[in-house]
Amino acid sequence: MKEAGILFPISSLPNRYGIGDFGKIAYELVDKLADAHIHTWQILPLNPLGYGNSPYQPLSSHAGDEIYLSLDGLIEDGLLDENEVTYFNNDMSFVAYQEVRKVKEELYLKAFSRFVENDEYRKFVEENAWLYSYALFKVFKQQNNDKTWLEWEDEYKYYNKEHTFSLIPFTKEINYQMFLQYYFFKQWQELKTYANKKNIKIIGDMPIYVGLDSVDVWMNQECFLLQEDGKPSFIAGVPPDYFSKFGQRWGNPIYDWDYLKTQNFSFWVDRMKAAYQIYDTVRIDHFRAFDTYWKIPESETTAIRGKWIEAPGYDLFDTLFKEVPHLSILAEDLGELREEVYDLRDHYHLKGMYVFEFHCHNQFDFDKVIVYTGTHDNDTLVGWINSLDESSKEKLDVLLKEYLEKEDYQKIIHYCLDLDASQVIVPVWDIMGCDASCRFNTPGKIGSPNWEYRLTSFDKFNTYLSDYKNMIIESCREGK
Repeated sequence: MKEAGILFPISSLPNRYGIGDFGKIAYELVDKLADAHIHTWQILPLNPLGYGNSPYQPLSSHAGDEIYLSLDGLIEDGLLDENEVTYFNNDMSFVAYQEVRKVKEELYLKAFSRFVENDEYRKFVEENAWLYSYALFKVFKQQNNDKTWLEWEDEYKYYNKEHTFSLIPFTKEINYQMFLQYYFFKQWQELKTYANKKNIKIIGDMPIYVGLDSVDVWMNQECFLLQEDGKPSFIAGVPPDYFSKFGQRWGNPIYDWDYLKTQNFSFWVDRMKAAYQIYDTVRIDHFRAFDTYWKIPESETTAIRGKWIEAPGYDLFDTLFKEVPHLSILAEDLGELREEVYDLRDHYHLKGMYVFEFHCHNQFDFDKVIVYTGTHDNDTLVGWINSLDESSKEKLDVLLKEYLEKEDYQKIIHYCLDLDASQVIVPVWDIMGCDASCRFNTPGKIGSPNWEYRLTSFDKFNTYLSDYKNMIIESCREGK
């Protein structure tokens, strides 16, 4: 039976606190999805946002970003009083990250001052080996004016190797960071459990690379191609493509695959175990780099000059599937790829991606893909349609001629639902017919308005979701 889904970032949920969170509105969304026969909810990475508020430059591949904590949940647990909580920018259609963090941080500190450790908390600390290192990393960043670890004073920068001073003065700050992580995973697991009981699976997102300014790199420098001072020798990205004539220079450090192989890929095994504990399926961004990756000298200012290097993809996935039972992976296999990438994907029976905006006139084996109208990196359907030239628009009209919906973007959604694929996922901004001003991310660009789109209420969403539900029902009734 075909499953319909929605891509809806947590940050885009409406509520009273300026950014979506794990609170009541998220549960309300789950109820709405279940009623609409939607059984897949895809989200973006939940790790601590890095440079430019990007979820693909995280400070940790294990930790969660406390910005998603529900203040209502802290009230319910008796750590905050309702009259203490500030409502913030409820009517803004974008997330003001810096301002939201400032407001929520004051409340988190107040909640922490009232928190009493219990057995559940102590078990969480004991079972998560990454937790203390992450807390230390966060505290050291604060001690160094939030600079990257490469710019820290030497006593902090090299502490993980030399342990030159006592951490006792930082005990309270370290415990505060662990408290935030405890509540992050407590609230998220409760929400995920609720969704699973409603027969809704969560697709989570994993960036293939970790951020340079991350505890992952600081604590595991031998796993990356770095110079003696910790700076990267080479960085990740992609050559000139659909999104940029200069390519994309991401700046993430590149893995030392030879070293990782000698360690039985333990770094990746730990990453995947952590991801699979909180998601039902893990979508790995930039899957093609497990076959060949674009290696850019750090000195280059663009991604034009680089070299394709082969990666030990088969060795890695043999290990992952051995060490992480029942692993479910979705491969982001977009772009111009060599055939070996698909061979790697198919060898492990992984699903790839069909994106209408890219592939609407291409032949596909739909048994091997999940269908999307667009992703978080695409323009909205309405924005894309408006950008088409007359010839392309005529071809689109021919493709959609049998569909009777009022708007072209709705015809596209219905068309995707009718394709012979097991799953179809539509981003919330496409369901709602949003124009290009609501685009969630433009690759190759940094900062606002990327990652900021959010709903101010469910009022309009309810109507558009009802239309999506009707298309789902009609498509299933026709046996497509």
